[in-house]
Amino acid sequence: MKPQADLQPDCAALAGAHHLPAADVIVALDVDPAAGLSQAEADRRLGRFGPNTIRSRRRVRKLSILLHQLASPVVYLLAAAAALSFYFREWPEGIAVLLVLLFNTLIGFFTEIRAARSMEALRSLGTRSARVLRDGTARMVAAADLVPGDVVLLDAGDSVSADLRLLSSSSVAADESTFTGESVPVDKSPEPVGIETRLADRRSMLFKGTSTIRGSGRAVVVGTGINTELGNISRLVEDANPERSPLEKSLARLSGQLLWLTLALALALVGLGIAQGHDPLRIVTTAIALAVAAIPEGLPVVATLALARGMWRMARRNALVERLSAVETLGATTLILTDKTGTLTENRMSVAKAVLPSGTVDAHAFGSDGAVRALLQIAALCNEASLGGGDAGTSGDVGDPMELALLRAAGNAGLERRALLEKLPPVRACAFDTATRMMATVHRCDGRFLFAVKGAPEAVLAACDSEKAPDGDHAMTDDVRDAWMGRVQELGAQGLRVLALASKVGGDCDAPPYRDLALLGIVGLEDPARGDVPAAIRDCQRAGVRVVMMTGDHAVTARSIGQAVGLAGHDALTVEGTDLAQLGSGRDGELLAANIFARVEPSEKLALVNAYQNHGEIVAMTGDGVNDAPALRQADIGVAMGQRGTDVAREASAMVLLDDAFPTIVLAIREGRVIFGNIRRFAAFLLSCNLSEVLIVGLAVALGLPLPILPLQILYLNLVTDVFPAFALAAGEGDDKVMQHPPRPPGEPILGRAQWRTIVLHGLVLTGATFAAMAMGKAWLKLDQQALVTVTFLTLAFSQLAHVFNMRNAASGLLGNEITRNRWVWGALALCTALLAIPPYLPGLAGILGLARPDASMWAVIVAASCAPVVLIQAAMMAIHGLRRAGR
Repeated sequence: MKPQADLQPDCAALAGAHHLPAADVIVALDVDPAAGLSQAEADRRLGRFGPNTIRSRRRVRKLSILLHQLASPVVYLLAAAAALSFYFREWPEGIAVLLVLLFNTLIGFFTEIRAARSMEALRSLGTRSARVLRDGTARMVAAADLVPGDVVLLDAGDSVSADLRLLSSSSVAADESTFTGESVPVDKSPEPVGIETRLADRRSMLFKGTSTIRGSGRAVVVGTGINTELGNISRLVEDANPERSPLEKSLARLSGQLLWLTLALALALVGLGIAQGHDPLRIVTTAIALAVAAIPEGLPVVATLALARGMWRMARRNALVERLSAVETLGATTLILTDKTGTLTENRMSVAKAVLPSGTVDAHAFGSDGAVRALLQIAALCNEASLGGGDAGTSGDVGDPMELALLRAAGNAGLERRALLEKLPPVRACAFDTATRMMATVHRCDGRFLFAVKGAPEAVLAACDSEKAPDGDHAMTDDVRDAWMGRVQELGAQGLRVLALASKVGGDCDAPPYRDLALLGIVGLEDPARGDVPAAIRDCQRAGVRVVMMTGDHAVTARSIGQAVGLAGHDALTVEGTDLAQLGSGRDGELLAANIFARVEPSEKLALVNAYQNHGEIVAMTGDGVNDAPALRQADIGVAMGQRGTDVAREASAMVLLDDAFPTIVLAIREGRVIFGNIRRFAAFLLSCNLSEVLIVGLAVALGLPLPILPLQILYLNLVTDVFPAFALAAGEGDDKVMQHPPRPPGEPILGRAQWRTIVLHGLVLTGATFAAMAMGKAWLKLDQQALVTVTFLTLAFSQLAHVFNMRNAASGLLGNEITRNRWVWGALALCTALLAIPPYLPGLAGILGLARPDASMWAVIVAASCAPVVLIQAAMMAIHGLRRAGR
């Protein structure tokens, strides 16, 4: 290796890599293109050049979050209340309001900073990776760890994570629309171009931020991080705006609407109170405090906490949500369009049997059959995967599971790919193409060239003019092709994925690879269904979520897996991808009734998504390839595979499955429903409690009664009973039966008519209980005004705490439900009880809040009146639920 100082830290020596021959670039970077860098050298270069990152999103600063808390109409109202109190020399009230302001700000600050840091940590879970050569072995490394000199192995669908100089190419094309705005793919070539060539015409280069959409090849890293073309563009671009979901926006809009409504009520209260002879200072301060209490300022904050906590729960279960807007859509999902391989199956393929012209051979007999060894040799040569060995530094198997299975089968027969390549050096490769549905490699063989081909059976059979039989080549007639297709159907009926392998020997390495081939045979690969999928599909069916499988495999193979996972019976309707051309011709209902779609091509997936959406479905779709990206973006919830998915698929998706498992989608849907339910639950709780405070003060003023609760009591009550129970409700794990109900309508608001009716009724019950306590205290206990205010304050406070139990699902049990099982609720109730019961016995705090020390008779009234609302509401819930069940 060259001395480290010979490498320029800013890659200035390679600024013109596009016009240098590939060999000169390799020399300049001092790297072996066949082995890549050593891990030790890569670590040294990483320390010198730094991580391959561009800061596109600045870390949210604490000061910004703090200022965001102060930029609120609620803060302005509290500041106005404090200023008025100081103006009229009401020092205790002014100081108390400032303390309330400080407490409100701190709660919002710590909640938002925690949510912001949670989102930043979640994004780090989704870091990209690249396939590189290190120490002569292909391995996956984090894109941030790429360094100049790394040799990158490219495949269709990869996002380009650094500036690369192409070394070899098999039909590589890239999407460079991020630079040029032109969506037409750009063909790439290792040949150098002129030094003055514009960026868009540098065919020998691949740039960070673009993606490959076709072909395969090798390239060497010439620029990382800020020293890339994307880094030059992005140097001054740093977005600090936090992402807000539509759910958060609607909550903020709701808070704003309530703000203006309560301000109007407060002004009316001031006018009415002054007209009735109340003390102007007291009535103005009361109106402001009441307005603050009536506005659920905690809604956006608690919603952020609920979203962040729910997304962390999803991430712990291997579902990484990359867009907040996906959370609310998950709860409304009605249909899952899932692929088969790796999602419904284990993606742990193995070769089960081979069918030769001479007959069928099971896997255990591969090593003793010469014809099978010839077939497996082609399978090992026509392959882009690599098996991890036992040497230090290897990182395991890399490549497509099907190709890995072929390599294992060849290895078990004594055919190691590395030894085969030394004997038959590769000279040319034709990457798999969805148009031909085949791939080929060309190898030097005794002065001639061996063409190794594998692909879809029907495509390979069409390219063959003979078959390799033990007694010599036989012509490939239509009858012979039909016989082979019959064998393909037989293997497919057994749930096997089928590949055909063929070869030819010629004197011209540039000859068309897919002509005049000799068929060697077909192999059947098995990929068993995941054991946890049938239960997950049953959960979906109970939840009203339909599951539809689409796959590129044959119909018989697809149907076999569908039966194994409980998706379809023996007579299930299976639609071929070619039939989807009839969508829109009046057969939509018949076609979309199928649970299995076979031989589906990427363009047909997009048509299928559109068709289901046009029929009112909310579609979640899984995908992993570059060609899946349009359908993933079109779906309401695009779900990319985290292990085998391409970066392009991830970019187009709203959610990434870190384990590629179908049950994870079901867990994510459940979590989406739980989050939405929690937000609806604590919103209803806050608004019903705040409504009761407005009604109590408003009715008292309207009726000419003394104020039942004082301004500082309102503020204190708002902090204690709103904040902690609402946080506890937001942290709930959800109802056990949340997946036993159909999805909610997608356009349904957070608070619909039913929720508003419940809020009003609950507010009236809480108000009635408070006035009843006031009446008993005055008529029965003959209390003075301060003691009477104490009774009404504590009654309202404890009735609001007990009201949290009214937030259960009406269909859940009275004692065992999502509220009683929430440990956060019990913790919040214990804390709030202490914060409410202790102040009357602390002379200083009692004096500030205007409270008297309650005696036993006062506590009896408080407890009885506080329990009355929860008893009445629970009885009504049970009666209504009973009537609904009887009416079914």
